[in-house]
Amino acid sequence: MPESARETDRQLVERVQRGDKQAFEVLVLKYQHKIVSLVGRYVRDQDEVMDVTQEAFIKAYRALPRFRGDSAFYTWLFRIAINTAKNHLVSRSRRPPGVDVDIDDGEYYDPTLSDVAGPEEQMVSSQLEEVVYQAIADLPEELKVAITLREFEAMSYEEIAQVMECPVGTVRSRIFRAREAIEKRMNEIG
Repeated sequence: MPESARETDRQLVERVQRGDKQAFEVLVLKYQHKIVSLVGRYVRDQDEVMDVTQEAFIKAYRALPRFRGDSAFYTWLFRIAINTAKNHLVSRSRRPPGVDVDIDDGEYYDPTLSDVAGPEEQMVSSQLEEVVYQAIADLPEELKVAITLREFEAMSYEEIAQVMECPVGTVRSRIFRAREAIEKRMNEIG
């Protein structure tokens, strides 16, 4: 097993802080899929997701000399990624609108559904998924972040509290309210 595979995030961060760029590459490889997934919850265009993810890692690299280790590295990195995604959305809203139609939307295919569900079940499942995603997108920002980190990133309440910089009780309340809003939306459509 290579030396870097046995190292903790803290050890890798300390190596980066001493100028070891390869240690940062290990951290990027370790977390890139999670950060892409997280950013993808905010940004829909896949090319933009990759750009925002790269920007988040660049910001993290530049900020690492000031990282004190008060929280786990990945919660710190998730906070940077969320803020980068939010900033991207704000800056994008200032640009003139582009084409809103994605040619690939009509060609969506999910092989996991095709083997077990017929066309009707696939349609219902797809509609339900779209309702859930839209309900999440319509939530106030603090609820959206909390439910996304809990349900899609499988973070604990404590980890979410670190990322969101709020008490665990507040996280629990936000997740409860987010779930209520999503359930209400689903009940509205039957």
